[in-house]
Amino acid sequence: MLPLPEYKTHNHVKFLLNYHFVFISKRRKSVLLGEVATRLRQIFLELSIEKGWDILALEVAPDHVHLFVAVKPTDTPSLVIKLFKGRSSQHLRAEFPHLKKLPSLWTSSYFFSTAGNISSEAVIKYIEDPHHAAN
Repeated sequence: MLPLPEYKTHNHVKFLLNYHFVFISKRRKSVLLGEVATRLRQIFLELSIEKGWDILALEVAPDHVHLFVAVKPTDTPSLVIKLFKGRSSQHLRAEFPHLKKLPSLWTSSYFFSTAGNISSEAVIKYIEDPHHAAN
């Protein structure tokens, strides 16, 4: 995992875009254990390298995953989660036949929020500061 990121540049844009995702296994089954959890981490790392994303933090619990990832501004949250969940499900179910007993590896739902180096409150305070008012 990487330290907190600095601002990046991509196609004339300076940005810092971090997504925190939480998603669960189908029926909240405790299937993310041992070799499955290890392989899941490898799949996520390979995908992040391929896409130019930085995994800032990753926790694989037996029945859910916390993923904190820095992405490019062209990558929407729905695209990012679709790729992580889709690729991991495809590979894990092919490599670990006991996972095929579930109708799918992941539920269709997920949680996500955005984060940067400063809090939302700090951004609101900066924007509402009187020095921005037009005279």
